[in-house]
Amino acid sequence: MDYCKRLKELRVKNGYTQGQIAFILHTRQEQYSKYENGKRELPIRHLITLCCLYKTSSDYILGIEKFVK
Repeated sequence: MDYCKRLKELRVKNGYTQGQIAFILHTRQEQYSKYENGKRELPIRHLITLCCLYKTSSDYILGIEKFVK
């Protein structure tokens, strides 16, 4: 599973909308949608914020780890 799918999986599992995540990341919903759809690369600063938000590792989001610890 690529990280784009993991982003969506984590967002839905935690009950967030794309707009809410975009707000947390200080970006637009349209921009965040591009991250989930693989049209733009996710900046490291956003990856760090999402790891903190979802309480998971970057390895999990990036698909290096298979399971959430």
